[in-house]
Amino acid sequence: MPPRHFLTLTDLTSDELKQILLRATELKKIHRERTQYQPLKNRVMAMIFEKSSTRTRVSFEAGMAQFGGHALFLSPRDTQLGRGEPIEDSARVISSMVDVVMIRTFEHEKVTKFAEYSSVPVINALTDDYHPCQLLADMQTYLEHRGSIEGKKVVWVGDGNNMCNSYINAAHLLNFELTVACPKGYEPASKILEQHQDRVTVTQDIKKAATDADLIVTDVFASMGQEEEQEKRLQDFQGYQVTQHIMSLAKSDALFMHCLPAHRGEEVAADVIDAKDSVVWDEAENRLHAQKALLEFLLCECEE
Repeated sequence: MPPRHFLTLTDLTSDELKQILLRATELKKIHRERTQYQPLKNRVMAMIFEKSSTRTRVSFEAGMAQFGGHALFLSPRDTQLGRGEPIEDSARVISSMVDVVMIRTFEHEKVTKFAEYSSVPVINALTDDYHPCQLLADMQTYLEHRGSIEGKKVVWVGDGNNMCNSYINAAHLLNFELTVACPKGYEPASKILEQHQDRVTVTQDIKKAATDADLIVTDVFASMGQEEEQEKRLQDFQGYQVTQHIMSLAKSDALFMHCLPAHRGEEVAADVIDAKDSVVWDEAENRLHAQKALLEFLLCECEE
């Protein structure tokens, strides 16, 4: 039986995604009670990083340790991947020695190619097109604070980037309405919009978008690899900062999320990210628990 991969949220069914979110909260409780639970004892994860990271590395490495397993950190400087070895060759070799592979890279085609030749599950820990692991944490966080997100209005403010694409997939799987507020020229890819046009609205009017929102989410205006565009993007995104005024247009119990790291004073005002309606710290911690639930699903349930 071929391995189950997690390259985008749509590699899960709606029921599987909901199951993982509920399990993540259970695992969080187990962890806080300091109960030992080690379903991945003697299992090994290879972590391939071509993009730097804080939350991704700490959460996956800590998660494997808490589950009784081990995580190997691999950077391009340390492996033949960085010296031009074909991805399919590396995939065959690495997957023959470990139980799961996590990849954080630029081109999405790299993770799909690696998965094609891997004999073990491959997890997309971020590409230029998608960031599904972050969505697991975001959706877990909303569930813990406000219950089911089904039927809610979620607003994405900013670039139609990998996070935005994953929010579109989440809207499809969890049945919520997504409004994307972005400047002209920064819309999500037309292909993914066409696939989910029943769930997504795109507007340049941030105030209209934020009105009656249940959740407002943003991200940096220039992601990793876009540093040369920083000044242009700061100009293009003027007026798209999430401020207290923007939050006041949302529902009284609306939450604010940001995948971090954040640039206070650029995409979000300091008094928003540090306010009581902001759940960014729970969201960051939940990367650990949501990914543990994902690992348990891929390595325990899917192998039964």
